[in-house]
Amino acid sequence: MTRNVYQGADLTPVLSATSPQALVAAVTAAYANVQATNFPERAEALADEIADSDPHLVGLQEAVLWRSQTPAGPGSATHVEYDVLRILLDKLAARGEHYRAVATVELSDFEAPRSTPAGLQDIRLTDRNALLARTDLPARVFSVANAQSAQFQNHVPLCSPVLGCPPNAPLRFLSGWVAADATLRGHTARVVTTHLDPLSRTVQEAQAVELLDGPLDTALPTVLLSDLNSAAGGVGATPGTDTQTYNRLLAAGFTDAWTATRGREPGFTCCQAPDLRNPTSTLSQRIDYVLFRGSVTALTANLVGHTQADRTPSGLWPSDHSGVRSVLTLR
Repeated sequence: MTRNVYQGADLTPVLSATSPQALVAAVTAAYANVQATNFPERAEALADEIADSDPHLVGLQEAVLWRSQTPAGPGSATHVEYDVLRILLDKLAARGEHYRAVATVELSDFEAPRSTPAGLQDIRLTDRNALLARTDLPARVFSVANAQSAQFQNHVPLCSPVLGCPPNAPLRFLSGWVAADATLRGHTARVVTTHLDPLSRTVQEAQAVELLDGPLDTALPTVLLSDLNSAAGGVGATPGTDTQTYNRLLAAGFTDAWTATRGREPGFTCCQAPDLRNPTSTLSQRIDYVLFRGSVTALTANLVGHTQADRTPSGLWPSDHSGVRSVLTLR
């Protein structure tokens, strides 16, 4: 399964703020949205998705860590507000599900102040990708080894009108990958999860090359659990997703589990409104994928978190993306 679990807010207004006052206002609004989109509640729905099918592996994108520092000041915020990865693992454990993060990678790390009734408070976001694996099966049935992770060398050096540009401001928009070799009943495959850059076509396509020359460059069968930010066939593409990344991976020999099993069905995975309360689904493009290459066959593929029945009791969508769940066999 691949699952972008949503960091909880659109940070575009934060990065484009043109004065210190506007920055504080933007961070205040963004973090209010993080609180309103209530990850602990959404994690119940996300854990249900996983528990419904017990996938051997789950690739997570935007498994973020939110931290705070009160009052705002020098140094980095360390007080944990929301550890998305820990919360989800705890929800799974409460359902009797046995998973652990076999690999994680820390990506963008950004901190700025928000306004509270008690004064300014620093809010820090650390983005992460993670690969979850089941731990309840005998090693002779399923095991994971050779966990790896890395940030991409290619990234977008963001400039903020308030905070400035790198290297004087810590605003690199980082993406990366995690990988492990999974063995199921004697057959081994390299499984990689990634979340590619949404801001620059050039950077995103260069990151795809890094994948092909890095963790995907193996004699093993390979499976890529991904939010590529690249729209399949250009359908519904926005300026950030109208790229050749998806086509480049197909040209490199990968097969899309969705098209292999569902043909021309749309399978849209992105995106709901930032507040996750849009009454009808606004999914309009397919950018989340289970891709595979080598001695692998896709038996099924389906979406999760995309129907009205999947919403939380308070009416939130589980994420701004739907997830993709696929049954694969290794030959």
